[in-house]
Amino acid sequence: MTATQIIALAIFVAVIGVIVSEKLHRAACALIGAMLLVLLGILEPIEALGFIDFNTIGVLIGMMMFVAVVKNSGIFEYLAVKAAKIAKGNPWKIMVYFMIITAVLSAFLDNVTTVLLIGPMTFSICKTLDLNPIPYLMTQIIASNVGGTATLIGDPPNIMLGSAADIPFIQFIIYDGPIVVIVMVATILGFKLLYKKGLTVTPEKMELIMKMDENAEIRDRVLFIKSIVMICLVALAFILHDTLELKTSIIALSCAALMILIGKQDVEETVHDVEWPTIVFFAFLFIVVGGLEKVGLIHMMAEAMIEATGTHYVILMIVILWVSAICSAVLDNIPFVATLIPLIQTMAAEGIDVWPLWWAVSIGACFGGNGTIIGASANVVLTGIANRRGYPITFIDFLKIGGPMMIMSIVLATVYLLILFGGYWS
Repeated sequence: MTATQIIALAIFVAVIGVIVSEKLHRAACALIGAMLLVLLGILEPIEALGFIDFNTIGVLIGMMMFVAVVKNSGIFEYLAVKAAKIAKGNPWKIMVYFMIITAVLSAFLDNVTTVLLIGPMTFSICKTLDLNPIPYLMTQIIASNVGGTATLIGDPPNIMLGSAADIPFIQFIIYDGPIVVIVMVATILGFKLLYKKGLTVTPEKMELIMKMDENAEIRDRVLFIKSIVMICLVALAFILHDTLELKTSIIALSCAALMILIGKQDVEETVHDVEWPTIVFFAFLFIVVGGLEKVGLIHMMAEAMIEATGTHYVILMIVILWVSAICSAVLDNIPFVATLIPLIQTMAAEGIDVWPLWWAVSIGACFGGNGTIIGASANVVLTGIANRRGYPITFIDFLKIGGPMMIMSIVLATVYLLILFGGYWS
């Protein structure tokens, strides 16, 4: 390794290490790392900007602004109360329905936004039933990461993969959708064994749920109707984006603009609701990983993986699946996927058909996020809310639940990928 390669690698490792330690905000870590690469002459300023995936950034900003308007209608609170009443106040059925709602919403909104919207209603329902909300929050975190795997916009790693590999929205549903359904069923069964016996309430408490009025949660009925229509149009636009020959970022930003126009909400408030620290983190993380690519380390890692597995590409696929899952559980899955993307692109340049490898990364990184409390942004956000409300969830507490669920999902994913791609390279 050259001195330049050692410096670029040291900066990358330091950035990841500080992110994991949570000693400094991850956006600041990425910014400092990117600026060091520029100041040390490893990257030119214009060159550094070239490594930013603006399509991914556009999708994130667009969907965040879209949801910032839609949430003011009260649609998410309406869904939560309606589900609790359909369950007739039964605590186990409420848990299942909330898991399904979280998974479905996470597929078409980002999962951080989903848990932010469903979480507060969970506390309200659990307070009415006099139940500990932690089991409900845990099931929603797991469901959000599983459900987000199903579509291009559901989880940040998929947004990044879709942009880098130019994978259409519908392909994510075709390839990731079936395993998401399988894992969701298995997850519900797992939580049934874990939690159902402890979820008992009196008939009087259940009756209180039935007296709740879901219509009272609708804050703006006109916006409520507009939101339902626009959510359907957004989903359709993403499905057809390849046919329309439009980048996903253009669709997300256009839908956000239209929602702001017809929603008639405060524009400054809408823009303020965008998670700008997350956007900054993404942008500068792309530059930090770009430093590794510039000095040739990504190419070296790709060659090492190819040499280790030879022409046994099925083994390579499974290795990538498990490495993606384990690393995404320990690290945040976003920086890990940002590192893997150029690695797989380098393999493609070497003449390898990498189509199955993209799906191994997608499934592994998204499911792997359930492994630990720092594995995905949704985990950090919702456990943080729980801690502030007096229901602490420690790293070990999360690991005891999330770890086995993650391993179960990756075992199922291994079988799924072997069935799907076992004879792909023969």
